[in-house]
Amino acid sequence: MTRWTKTKLGTQEPPRKPRGRHAASLAVVLSLGLVFSTTASLAAGTQVYDPKTRMWTDYNRTKAYQYYKLHKQVPDAFRPQVVKFRTAEQPGTIIIDGNQHFLYLVQPGQQAIRYGIGVGKDGFGWAGIVRVGRTAEWPTWTPPAEMVARDPNARPWANGMPGGPDNPLGARALYLYEGDHDTIYRIHGTPEPWTIGLDVSSGCIRMNNDDITDLYSRVAVGAKVIVLMQGAALYKGV
Repeated sequence: MTRWTKTKLGTQEPPRKPRGRHAASLAVVLSLGLVFSTTASLAAGTQVYDPKTRMWTDYNRTKAYQYYKLHKQVPDAFRPQVVKFRTAEQPGTIIIDGNQHFLYLVQPGQQAIRYGIGVGKDGFGWAGIVRVGRTAEWPTWTPPAEMVARDPNARPWANGMPGGPDNPLGARALYLYEGDHDTIYRIHGTPEPWTIGLDVSSGCIRMNNDDITDLYSRVAVGAKVIVLMQGAALYKGV
């Protein structure tokens, strides 16, 4: 059972990154003996702030993998936690801030459960208001035709890959619909937990298997999902 850590947003903020709308920053990341604070940019991917050097540095795939290999978990900022969250949306709504690599599940009392996520790589980001059309445990992965055409690793699974620990959709999946139309995007688990906090997917929202399992238990079919346009990052839950 996940143990939540209650925190206040903004209590450990590093200096604003001097790049206008890319600057929103949150929380703490530990990395290879260094203490970092996180933020995210747009297509450039995640960046972290090192209070020792007072410089922003890239948090890329290599650093993320090294961190996970050393600590067996993702950095603090990307672990589930309850945060203050001011919104007019109803409890049970999911709000995805791809810039910050956070998924918020709105709770009563101006709070939200915040999870770390991996999002679409450069050219694969998207935004919109959709809903959870259906859910599945250990889902079958069937790559869309476009992915099969461009990715040789997907071709053997053009007719579907059975669910399991190596399946790209991980332990659970929430299928995102616009009306009655399947968008082909999902919020799902991953067998690559070190990719949380990065721009790595083809548009789906990745979560650690434990986190997507927890979210799955809290979300009903029909739940509203808001995916923010990149550049419209939340700041202090507003």
